[in-house]
Amino acid sequence: MAIPDSYSFPYFLLADNDRQDDIHILSFQTGETRSRSKIMLGHNLFSFLMEGEKRVYYAEKHAVIDNSQFLLLSAGNCIMSEKQISDGGLYKSVMLSFEQNVLTGFFLKYPHVCPDRTESSSAGEPFIVFNKDGFLRNFIDSLWLILEGGKPLSMDMKRLKFEELLLYIAEHYPQQLLSLRAAVHESEEDMVIRKSAETNLYNNVTVEELAFLCNMSLSTYKRKFNKVYGMTPAKWFLQKRMEMAATMLLARGEKPSEVYHKIGYENHSSFTQSFKQIYGLTPSEYQQQKLTVQP
Repeated sequence: MAIPDSYSFPYFLLADNDRQDDIHILSFQTGETRSRSKIMLGHNLFSFLMEGEKRVYYAEKHAVIDNSQFLLLSAGNCIMSEKQISDGGLYKSVMLSFEQNVLTGFFLKYPHVCPDRTESSSAGEPFIVFNKDGFLRNFIDSLWLILEGGKPLSMDMKRLKFEELLLYIAEHYPQQLLSLRAAVHESEEDMVIRKSAETNLYNNVTVEELAFLCNMSLSTYKRKFNKVYGMTPAKWFLQKRMEMAATMLLARGEKPSEVYHKIGYENHSSFTQSFKQIYGLTPSEYQQQKLTVQP
């Protein structure tokens, strides 16, 4: 594949049906020295150099690395060049890219790995250079071997490898992780919105009360919530709660009377009304119909 002088990553390397994923793991290998390319990084990017040399330039900083190192790059515009170390050698790398929401989701899932941002003296850096150790070399080799297998990676596998890497980095390089500019790109208010929603998803808390807890007016909270999730708070909470209710009814075999209070409803009647709004059936009808058609 010919690499143009200017392109968007990772979209340039993806098939159309893969572009909706928010995590990508890709490999690249060439025996040709490439001149510098202008790259629009749509995702944050771990660039694991296995053979060769890489140069990367941002407006305020640049670096040159070899295969004893790897890079964590923030989304944005940069210039890159790759070359072999010796005549007849190869340039070889593995790349793991991820959208902002994936990083935000990681910090929400593992809040203990994210110390106070004010402790980081290098916040706002466009990229971080890491030195490889034994674990990281084996991790990179594992990605290469998975890709060499030729089978498409499931999102579960991609997310598992992403979390494995981030948990290791968070434990051994906590301040470096925080210095990634993309980690703080999402506003503090957006992070508060996400935490308020995720934490209180199954609690009997109103939207007005969530706005108060976030120190926002109701209209501001709704507007920012819609920006973060792409829908109103009422619709998001309804969909998420009913999805969990359906799981409880089918996978866990729980009775409707056992479900409603677990997902934030005060009474069975309001729960039944909400469930029917999403699925067109009462919880009991839904459970009976699904269980009847199962082999």
